[in-house]
Amino acid sequence: MTDLPSPPTAQALPLDDHYDELLASIRARFGKLTKGKPSLFTTHVPALYQVFLDAVPNELRPVNTCSTCRRFVNRYGGLVVVDSDGKARPALWDPETAPEPYTSAIRALAKAVAEAPIDGVFLSDEKVWGAPRTGDWEHIAVTPSKDLLHAPSVLKTNPQLMAEKRHDHETLLRGLEAFSIDVVQQAHKLVSTESLYRSEAVLGVAKWLLDLHEARRAAKNPRTRDNLTWLAVARAPAGFCHVRSSMIGTLLEDLAAGMPFQEVKSRFAAKMHPLQYQRPTAAPSAGNLARAEKIVESLKSAGAMERRFARLGDIESLWIPKDEKPKGQKPGVFDHLKPAAKVAVDVDVPPVTMTWEKFARTVLPEAESIEFFVPETNQSYIAMVTAKHADAPPLLQWDFEDRRNRVSSYVYHNGSPPSRWNLKPNVYHPVTAIALQPWMWNPTKVLTHHGAGVVFFLKDARDRDYKQGAGFFPSYLRSEYHEIRATMEAYAQSAVVEGKETAEACGISLVKGSTWNLSFRVTSKGGMRVVYKLDRWD
Repeated sequence: MTDLPSPPTAQALPLDDHYDELLASIRARFGKLTKGKPSLFTTHVPALYQVFLDAVPNELRPVNTCSTCRRFVNRYGGLVVVDSDGKARPALWDPETAPEPYTSAIRALAKAVAEAPIDGVFLSDEKVWGAPRTGDWEHIAVTPSKDLLHAPSVLKTNPQLMAEKRHDHETLLRGLEAFSIDVVQQAHKLVSTESLYRSEAVLGVAKWLLDLHEARRAAKNPRTRDNLTWLAVARAPAGFCHVRSSMIGTLLEDLAAGMPFQEVKSRFAAKMHPLQYQRPTAAPSAGNLARAEKIVESLKSAGAMERRFARLGDIESLWIPKDEKPKGQKPGVFDHLKPAAKVAVDVDVPPVTMTWEKFARTVLPEAESIEFFVPETNQSYIAMVTAKHADAPPLLQWDFEDRRNRVSSYVYHNGSPPSRWNLKPNVYHPVTAIALQPWMWNPTKVLTHHGAGVVFFLKDARDRDYKQGAGFFPSYLRSEYHEIRATMEAYAQSAVVEGKETAEACGISLVKGSTWNLSFRVTSKGGMRVVYKLDRWD
């Protein structure tokens, strides 16, 4: 196209065409519709700027035949926002506020864009969209708010991320077609009532999928239905659109096949076991290894994979014994004069059975010391590990730049004996701290799909037989590592976590969704000592 002169400012035109008012109306429309950080979508409208030119008055067509404005309109003019009811609205064009003599042209643009099918999610990190001015000429352009900007990831550009969203849309449609709303309703009922082991891991995606199915069923026409699907794609957490290849997909397949509930339950539990969930079964390929090298280099995260056993100072504790001196407190002049030891008085009552939530609410606030009665049988003993290097970049899903949390945990399949953890059976061992699982430490970003759990750390507990592996599970890693899970799994299995002999954050893990019946002896204020049997989470 020949580069013709851009339209002059309103003052430079031979007639007052209110061009400055046109620019102001476009900016106002864009600001109003993008307030609150909505998702933006692209539509397919060939030669959109020509639609504009064909509708402006003949006398204004020469001065509006502008290559700069043409580039803007053809790139950004088709953007729409989608309301919660599935209605798509042009992000830039409002004929109600456009001044004459441009009203007809803006109406033509708005109609063309509103009727066009959505073909993608729009992402940009450009601070200004278009070129507001070149020399003395003003052009159509907008300035997005900071909230609207989307920074590309270290690994992928925004165009690559937009391509992923288009693929997500196609994948989601196949999942919606494969599993009817009745099957999804059945799956949601099972996971929301905790009828399946670790069902909280798929509760979020089950509800999301059911909500989408119901919204699509209520849609008035196919266009609205597709708009709602695109809206779901734009807002979906990582992996939600890949219904058929995820754990929710395996559950839906079993239900769609009409399997008996006990078989569905058994198959789901086997796949959801922490030592199986999202863990690759095949060795990494040469291509996966090469890709892993590039990703780790780009993220500068080689140091983040070097792990050490955690100490109590690495843990965000819910409770510590009352007689523990705060870290860093200077010794007192009279510290050598020990007060007379308090004599604990056992309350002559049977063990009090209660849930963890009630125990945390009613017993912990008054507890001065806690002891765990170690059974002879295998239990879910756990060790927490953390990054060896404090300055390592985030590796785990719950590790954020604005709130670092480098701690992860590991357990053994079917539990492990107390002797492995330096514990004697049939005696009480002091509890040194109590903490929730690491992914629960940030109250504003709790990752519910990992489930809920609490850990009672035990004095002198450590994994005596540890040799290698268990630095992290693939399901713990940030989404950037998803495509190289096989390599990360192989690395985690062979790497050695340092500091076994100095480990302090090892103990007994209690997980929501299972039955415990474990005994804890609590000494509260006044020396009263009561045994509590914790049977379940809530």
